[in-house]
Amino acid sequence: MSETDLVSETDHAATAEETSDVRRFWQALGLPGLIDLHTHFMPHRLLDRIQAYFDAAGPLIGREWPIRYRQDEEQRLEILRGFGLLAFTSLAYPHKPGMAESLNAWTADFAARTPDCLHSATFFPEPEAAAYVPAAIEAGARVFKAHIQVGDYDPADPLLDPVWGALAEAGIPVIAHCGSGPVATRFTGPASMAPVLAAHPTLRLIVAHFGMPEYVEFLDLAERYDGVLFDTTMAFTDFFGRVELPDRERKRIAELEERILFGSDFPNIPYSYMQALDALSRLDFGDDWLRAVCHGNAARIFGA
Repeated sequence: MSETDLVSETDHAATAEETSDVRRFWQALGLPGLIDLHTHFMPHRLLDRIQAYFDAAGPLIGREWPIRYRQDEEQRLEILRGFGLLAFTSLAYPHKPGMAESLNAWTADFAARTPDCLHSATFFPEPEAAAYVPAAIEAGARVFKAHIQVGDYDPADPLLDPVWGALAEAGIPVIAHCGSGPVATRFTGPASMAPVLAAHPTLRLIVAHFGMPEYVEFLDLAERYDGVLFDTTMAFTDFFGRVELPDRERKRIAELEERILFGSDFPNIPYSYMQALDALSRLDFGDDWLRAVCHGNAARIFGA
């Protein structure tokens, strides 16, 4: 698909054909629906600012990024439910100190009024995190978001040690954008996460975007730490160019079937939702792998 096609698609909401295609995908696998571990719902003013940054192809984006789904909150929920999602997340994230606690209040309220959304929370390296992260866990947060690329912070910052410790002790997964795609920043890459895992080896770390482009090095970490998982968000899609997986990496990804979770990055994706599913099918790991990635693994981990 060309850049022109990608841009022209953004003017359309989810069509009946697109919805039917997504539903046929999971129905053909004999699934009850999909679970998407990487979706974004957040205060509308923050979402507007984030989408404006994408529109401007800001320095952390590095290329044109025509967002496809720009509907209001209720319409976006209707789209996901129409696709057949059984559960999804509200991954909000701060880019500076003093934001995380209010975002956690918003996502807690959103989860309370949106039963099919997994209660999500976030944090930033700041002294207050040692208190508000356990408070969010106590309030029922089931997954956390850490955006190391946007936040431009060292995940091994001592201020975060009690945070990682609390998450590891509670067994709460954290979805971390710690790979260097689409643009590297000071602390992206597996070398920054390795000290965190060494200090907290039981941490359930979901590497967002499959750690692209450093997927090989993150697979190495997964072999050392049983708690390292991956989400498939935007990985292997045409938008970033297809990745030809070497035989060794194909074998490792196949063997890690139980630790890979479907993610889309909805609504901020520059292509149709179905293209994310097509990219997984194209890997040709078989229907059992697709069933595990698109539903079974998340259902097991989250009881969703």
